[in-house]
Amino acid sequence: MTETIQTIRYAADVVCIRGGHLLAVERGWPPHQGQDALPGGHVDPGETSRQAAARELLEETGVPVAPEDLVLVGVYDAPDRDPRGRYVSVAYLVTVPAGTTAQAGDDAAAVHWLPLEDPGPLAFDHGQIVRDARRQIRTR
Repeated sequence: MTETIQTIRYAADVVCIRGGHLLAVERGWPPHQGQDALPGGHVDPGETSRQAAARELLEETGVPVAPEDLVLVGVYDAPDRDPRGRYVSVAYLVTVPAGTTAQAGDDAAAVHWLPLEDPGPLAFDHGQIVRDARRQIRTR
């Protein structure tokens, strides 16, 4: 029996909603450079995925949220979800007030408020994450 050792990276993503719009970041570098994606990134040592999600949202968009305000959407672990290798991401949902503004920071080239019902193509499997978040919103 042959054993394959694979590095698995741990990440967190955020579906941030304002009114009927979804906050997306335009990726500043590969993979998917120039495409819209959910704010998110690596979970750092010593933090939970919820803390990482709040931190990444702030770093990439300037939008502050409390980790405890993030609601679990799901865990995304398809082996081919990221071309850089195996990433397991925990996705969260948060709703921010109508007057919330965002600006690109960290590795985001730009930020966009996209229509939640039809945000267009998103990088990675973020379209599925948004669909799952919409389903969760409807069942609340």
